[in-house]
Amino acid sequence: MLGIIGGTALLQAELPPLERKIIATPFGSAEVYLRKIAVIKRHQFNTPPAQINHRANIAALKIAGVDRMISIGSTGSMKEELPPGSLVVASGYFSPWNIQTFHEHDIFHVPPSVDEELSAGLMELAPDAKRGVYFQALGPRFETASEIAHFAEHTDVVGMTAASELTLANELGIRCAALCTVDNYANGIGGEGAPDYEEIIKIARQNGDKVTSLIKGIVEKFA
Repeated sequence: MLGIIGGTALLQAELPPLERKIIATPFGSAEVYLRKIAVIKRHQFNTPPAQINHRANIAALKIAGVDRMISIGSTGSMKEELPPGSLVVASGYFSPWNIQTFHEHDIFHVPPSVDEELSAGLMELAPDAKRGVYFQALGPRFETASEIAHFAEHTDVVGMTAASELTLANELGIRCAALCTVDNYANGIGGEGAPDYEEIIKIARQNGDKVTSLIKGIVEKFA
């Protein structure tokens, strides 16, 4: 089964008819929308990015029968050539901070990865998208211009959630990929200062139709 998890961009999209279900996991309950796919809105119950229960979300997808997952998320561009409105399919991800794990009490190692078959499929559906490295910051604050300048040498977009979701999906044997909507320039990129949240939401709404079309294509291709 295909699983889709999203935040700001997904909330702006029109989803196919789905049945709401609460799935209990050892890490808490999660609200999942099911039919031939499984959809989770990561900001469940208006949870802010720094407080998202990623383990419950990904475990619920696994319990629902998901074996392939696509993470869709809003990001900031760390490259001038990736303006707001662009799409990026993650080629890899980087987070220098702790990421949640299912293996706090045992010895377990899994190579972090994005699934190239899923990623190639996303590129077919969005031929104007670019491949890029996802940088996960902690949040809830936006990054300083100095932080962005430091990490922009090796990464392309910045967000607060996808690295955690992809890592946990890998731990559960779920093939996974990430599609990123670029909704703003990161702090100091393109001559811009700190991102304005209202402006980000405005651009995310503009990206909504694009995401809606892509979700339809994703379901037809992968479900």
